[in-house]
This record gives sequence, C-alpha cells and structure tokens, in this order.
Amino acid sequence: MTEKVNLLDLVPDEAERRLREFAVAHGEAAYRGAQVARRLWTNPAPTFERMSELPRAFRELLADHFSLPRLEAVARQRSADGTEKFLFRLPDGEAIESVAIPEGSRTTLCISSQAGCALQCAFCATGRMGFARNLAVWEIAGQVREMRLLDPPIAITNIVFMGMGEPMMNWKAVDPVLTILNASNGMGIGARHITVSTVGVLPGIEALAARPEQFRLAISIHAPSDALRRELMPINVKYPLAEVIEAARAFDRRVTFEYVLLGGVNDAVEHALQLGRLAKDCGAFVNLIPLHPGGALEFKPSTPERTVAFARELRRAGVEVAIRKSRGVDIAAACGQLRVERLGRRPPRRPDQDGHIQVA
Repeated sequence: MTEKVNLLDLVPDEAERRLREFAVAHGEAAYRGAQVARRLWTNPAPTFERMSELPRAFRELLADHFSLPRLEAVARQRSADGTEKFLFRLPDGEAIESVAIPEGSRTTLCISSQAGCALQCAFCATGRMGFARNLAVWEIAGQVREMRLLDPPIAITNIVFMGMGEPMMNWKAVDPVLTILNASNGMGIGARHITVSTVGVLPGIEALAARPEQFRLAISIHAPSDALRRELMPINVKYPLAEVIEAARAFDRRVTFEYVLLGGVNDAVEHALQLGRLAKDCGAFVNLIPLHPGGALEFKPSTPERTVAFARELRRAGVEVAIRKSRGVDIAAACGQLRVERLGRRPPRRPDQDGHIQVA
C-alpha cells in the first residue's frame, strides 16, 4: 500500500484540492473534501473518526489514505501568573516546548521551529542542549493546533516564533507554516499577530520580507557591538551586526530588537547609548528582556534599577522601548529549561556541522 499522505504537512489550499479530488474519485460529492479540510485547522478534529458530519465509510476511507498526526503532550505546567508551558514528544522521541502567555484579551503562543538549537548563544538554555533536527511543517503548526484540541481549548490570538530553534534555519518548513497560521481556511491568525524572531540570519530576513503579508520581524540583538556580540552569539561571525542592521533598515515593516539584559555584561550606560544609535538608525522598537532565572547559570539578571535606567537612556535617544515582564518564573519557562530537565542535554553542534539545517 502507498504511504499515507500527511494532510497537516500541506498548505490549506493544497490539502482542500487533494481532498475534493479524493472525495469525487471515491463516489462522494466534492463538498465532502471541503468538510474534511475545515477540520484540519479551522475547527480541528483529533482523528478522522471524530469528524461525525461525514459518512462512516468515508471516514474509514480517509484513514486508509491520509494521516492526521498528533503531538504527544508529556508535560503541562501552569504558572501562578497564568502562563502555561507544554512539553511535546515527537514521533521519533525528540521533544519540543511551547508556551501560552495570557495578557488581557490576548493569548500569545511561543512556538518552536527546531528540536534544540545549533547556535550556542551563551545565555540560552536551548543552545546548551545541542541540536537534534529541524521540525516538519506539521510539527511546528501542530503546536497551535493542539491548543485548539485541548478541553477546554486555549484561544490563541498571537504567535511568536521564539521557542526552541532558529526559524530562519528551517525556512523550508517555516514558510508554509506561516501560510497555514495566517490563511482564512487555516488557523486564521492575522499576519500582524505573527512574529518571526531571528538572531539575524540574513537570507531568512530577505525571504520573510519578500512575502506579501504583514508578518512581524524581531531580531535578537543582545549586544550593541560586534566584539561583545561575538562573545554572546557566535553567529555574529557569519552575520555581523552592521549587516543585520542594514537588513532591518531594508525590511519594509517596523522591526523589533530583542535585548536580554545580562547584569554587568551588556547593561551599562554605554551599551544603552550604542543600542539607541542602532535602533534609531533603522527605526526599530526595542524590547528589553529580563534574563529568566535558571536559563543560564553563569549570568545574572540586571537589577530592576539598572533595567529602568537602561530604558531611560534609550527613550532619551528617541527610541521607543518596552520592558518585557518575566513570565512563568515558577515553572522553568525559559526556553529549553523544561526539555533539559526532563530529557537532558546533548553535546552542542555548530550550524555548519549539521546537514539538516536549511537556510532560506
């Protein structure tokens, strides 16, 4: 028998086309295929069997020819502040994390694009666990799908690619995932509510800029000079700060600079002045991020006073800035912490040591 087609690896239009053709070929009306397509993302069903609006014989036929794989939730933690963290096991035994963060009427889901990460940023728990592989389309988009399959479901309004991994090094999968998340016959989440975060992988930034939708771009800066950024983020050797800033300037939408404040490392007044010049140069919004306790043991967070003073310097330079609230402190919500606690680390790899990494 031929291998089953994974419907969750297809963008919505392609999945519906195949399902309509399949329905007609097996003596059903084409609209039956459209009914199935709606149960992939818009109103997801856990199995074909649960699509009770379809004739039983057609459901059985679908199960014989197509697959609807699930992510297995092996841990779910809820913080006192409402943040929820999920550890999902993949079919090959790898594991990834997703974090749902409620804020007023919004709930943001932070999703992973790789199992582990190869970039070895000094302060990142994910980078310390080593790199396993890129995620497939269904494994990335499935993190959002699983939220709708919960009982009761979690209504996700915003998506950030800020979980495990570097999205731009898995662009082959991230590109169709963006379509699935945004399409009206997919998850239906507005493009301006979907943010892709990158350390500054230039081909990926260019690929995102080439898409017509208004997806948001966040760039992890974390240091305002090449010398310091190389120490904290080895990728800066390949994509120097000046080139990253130029890419941000060329991006046709406003860019956010992510900046984790590390006590005594990148939080001095001179760093704020340097960062202010960079942000002003390309009209970027700066998001200051307190270091999550437990994410990197040899670093300490900046003090609240130092954080406020840093933000004040940026505002003085004419830069719009926000200080992100630290969420989920009581549930190890720093990216990668839960996965490391449950499954341990691997020896880290450089990006050029793994052939599975695909740059856009």
